[in-house]
Amino acid sequence: MPALRFLGHSTVRLELGGRVVLTDPVLTARVSLLRRTVPPLRPSDWADADVVLISHLHGDHLHLPSLRLLRPDVHVVVPRGAGEWVRRRGIRRVSEISVGETLVDGGLRITATHAEHSGHRWGPRSTRGPQAPALGHLLEADGLRIYASGDTDLFDGLGSLGELDVALLPVWGWGPNLGEGHLDPERAAVALAMLRPRIAVPVHWGTLAVAGLTRAPAGHGERMRALLHDPPHRFAAAAAKRGLAEKVLITRPGQDVPLDSTPLSAQRIGDSVEPAASQWTQIGAATAEPAASQWTQIGATPEPAAPRRDPTL
Repeated sequence: MPALRFLGHSTVRLELGGRVVLTDPVLTARVSLLRRTVPPLRPSDWADADVVLISHLHGDHLHLPSLRLLRPDVHVVVPRGAGEWVRRRGIRRVSEISVGETLVDGGLRITATHAEHSGHRWGPRSTRGPQAPALGHLLEADGLRIYASGDTDLFDGLGSLGELDVALLPVWGWGPNLGEGHLDPERAAVALAMLRPRIAVPVHWGTLAVAGLTRAPAGHGERMRALLHDPPHRFAAAAAKRGLAEKVLITRPGQDVPLDSTPLSAQRIGDSVEPAASQWTQIGAATAEPAASQWTQIGATPEPAAPRRDPTL
């Protein structure tokens, strides 16, 4: 049965098409200077992963220590041009994909989509190290179509993906400010209006912060603590202004997202009460061990993503 769990930041666990998929896995308590601000993940959240989707090369998305926690035979799918760099760092089973190309792994189809974001490992201000176009991913299996945008800003063609059941949309990041190539809550609501999925799950929020910043003086700590909580609620409020409130499911890191239309709980726009640990929040109206991984690649003409300025690790 299809399942989805938000593990924090851009990491989502999907059970789809007979595969367990992780997006941009960050599984550890720290990423360079960043610290996880929510409870640690359990090995059961990630130990059985079959497929890993890497949207781009920044350290909070392509996190090598997290990849090394996974089984040696996990199938890691990276943007075209990054494969050899990843293999040289001990990741054995790596495939590359470009915009418009599709991989088939078991019963799961994965198509790479454009993302408006810097593709350089160290950000656009550095020419050192690897670079590959940033991507989103469209996953299709079990009668569902799920879009994981990766880090992106708005771009022409965002609304051309067809009917979607779920959109995983970033609504913030890990710091007090956002650079180009990101969606803030209000721009994420514009993306929601363009995509029109059945449900949208806000991601890339509430998980990582620079060590000590939440306790900083002169209002800086208070602002950072608010940014660990507020972005998905701002997103839901902006969606409500567009008549799309019923599409937004706010899920705290570590919680499951039901892939049906029956809400487990409801919370009013602007309510500051945190949902219970076993619940997710709908804003608006209530309405066998996998086989060894096999895949084929269906070619298409690559469409490079345009790098945008972006602060990164």
